[in-house]
Parts: sequence; C-alpha cells; structure tokens
Amino acid sequence: MRSYPFDTMTINGKEVIIAKILSGQSDSASEFESSVYSFVKKWHSGEDTFILKTSGSTGPPKSITLTREQLVASAKLTEETLQLKAGDCAWLCLDPSYIAGKMMLVRSFTTGMKIIATTPVSNPLLKIPSTLEIDFVALVPYQLHEIIQRSQFDRLNKIKKLIVGGGSLSQHDQEKLQQVNCRVYATYGMTETISHIALQAVNGPEPSSYFKVLPGIEITSDQRGCLEIEAKYLNGKITTNDLVEIRDKSSFKWLGRMDNIINTGGIKVIPEKVEAEVLKIFEKHKIINRFLISSIPDPGLENKIVLLLEGKWTSDLSFTELQAQLKNTLRNFEIPKELYEGLSFVSNDNGKVMRIATRKLIRTGEMKSPNT
Repeated sequence: MRSYPFDTMTINGKEVIIAKILSGQSDSASEFESSVYSFVKKWHSGEDTFILKTSGSTGPPKSITLTREQLVASAKLTEETLQLKAGDCAWLCLDPSYIAGKMMLVRSFTTGMKIIATTPVSNPLLKIPSTLEIDFVALVPYQLHEIIQRSQFDRLNKIKKLIVGGGSLSQHDQEKLQQVNCRVYATYGMTETISHIALQAVNGPEPSSYFKVLPGIEITSDQRGCLEIEAKYLNGKITTNDLVEIRDKSSFKWLGRMDNIINTGGIKVIPEKVEAEVLKIFEKHKIINRFLISSIPDPGLENKIVLLLEGKWTSDLSFTELQAQLKNTLRNFEIPKELYEGLSFVSNDNGKVMRIATRKLIRTGEMKSPNT
C-alpha cells in the first residue's frame, strides 16, 4: 500500500488532522463523521478484514467480509481506468457504511488523493464551496438528478470525473449531461464484486449504451442469461441475477433483474424495460413522481402488470392515454393494466427504491384502471 501523502482531510468544512483521528482526539459531530473516522482508524491500523453490509434493495441485507488486499485490488483498477493520481482531490458524499462510500476512502488512500467529505444529502453541491475543483466523486442517481434539476451545470464543470451507481439514469438526465465537460460514467457492481467492475461512458466523445469491464475482469452469462463475473481478487466466480446482453468479452448491456421478472399469462416481462418506456412519456409530460412496474395476482393471467406511483397522479395525461402511447413501443402484455397511486415508496439509505417492500403497499393505494 502506498503511503498517504496528506496529513489532513476536510470533513463538513472542517480541516481534521488524521493523526488526531487515529489517536481518538477528533470528536465527530454526526453519525456520518463517526463512520468516516471509524474507517480511517481501521485502515491506518493495518486491519486486514472489513465487514460490509449489502443495501438490501434486491433481497434481505447481509454482511460480507472482505480483505484489505481485495479492497486495494479493486481501488487500483479504478485508478488505472480513470487515470486517477496522487494529489487529486476526491470528494466523499456517500455513506461509508456501504461499499460505494467506503471505496471512495480506499481509493483515496491507495492512490494518494486528498479527501473532502460531506454528509450525504440529495444535492451534495450545496455542501461545498462553489469555487472548489474536484477531480473525482461518486454519486447515486437521485443526487445527480437533483443537481441536473437545479441546472447546476457550471458547478458540474468543476468536477473532472464522476461515477454514478446504485440505479439507472433517466434518458432526460443522460441528455442533459451532454452539456457538461465533466466526464460521467455509470457503474455496474455490488458489494460482492467490491464496488464496480464495469463502467459505461454517459457523455464525452464516445458515450455508450454498453458497460465496459475493468482490466482483468472476465464476463460470461449462465443458462438464464444472467451475468457471471470472474477476477483474481474475487472469491471465485460470482453469478448474478442480472439479465444482460453480452456484446463481446469486455462489454455488456444490463437488461434487468431476473428476480424482478413478472410471469403474466405464461409470458415473462422485464419490469425495467417497461419502466424505461414509461419514463420517456413521463418526462415528456413533466411527471416527476417516482414509479415502479409491479404486479398483482390475477386468476386468469397469474399476475397482472400494474403501475405503482408515489404520490398522486396530477398530470393532464390520463392513465388511459399513457397506455395508448405505450402501445407504440411495448407489446400488449407488457403494458400496465391498472394504476395504484398515493403510495409512499420504501427506500434504502442510498435512496434506491426497495421493490418488494414497496409492492406490499399496494393495498394502501388508490386503484385506477381504464374502466374506472
């Protein structure tokens, strides 16, 4: 491990001497600061194993033990791919209890980058000076969306490289990002893969709809069409539940989650595919509510496709008109048959909607169908 060239870090606007963190002389003012200090202590004490928790967005949260060697190997792949270097300024604005936030600290330590840390909020740019230049930052989609909604493109231009993971960017946000000089990359990864193993260029000279794997990562797909991942620093082959289209040995397109697939009338529907088409129409009509494609039991179809909406449907666009427009891009069995509105979606700490928990709220929502 390379030595860390900075003896201080900045957290929530305060310059903190790292030696004081290690000796326990720096008092944390929040849970976030305490979490950052805790990991700094563990890392600099030479601890060899680290316990991380999964987000719980695709199943029950669980703990995973990773080694220092694995964390460093993952960090160095990102350093190599994005050409990060010692002296760069790395900004942490994610929860370091999870892999995405923790790896921002690891990358800073292994590369020799200066750390700026701020408590995670929906628009993290509000937490740093407008003149501050950032070399590298990781965000989740809802943070980047909030920044774009506020049209803070000038401030994005003060960031050189930005990675975004934990969910998909809307087409609208991707189009807006073509206006900025900041290089934005969507990531594919999970706690089990020790953060991302592939990047997708969202803007810049060669934007792509495919993820490109990092050096040394090998990908295949199983009989279900789900992604399999191998790398020297991982504990054997990792078989995911992510449906993919593999273009070649180093690139793939993410299609959706196998465990989200809905069987309706004997036909399998990928909800993420339907959601992408709904989103295009929602953006056109300026509908900003969060939504999900889900299902309810049906005696004839086994499962009936439905649309879940957070909050109330207030658009001039009717649900029936939405269905009609979806016929232009989707097959009939993919189109939601009913709408449940007035829901309050369940999210994890990173703002990612938890599908299973949210689906259970259907009984509290107000149902609308074309016949009501």
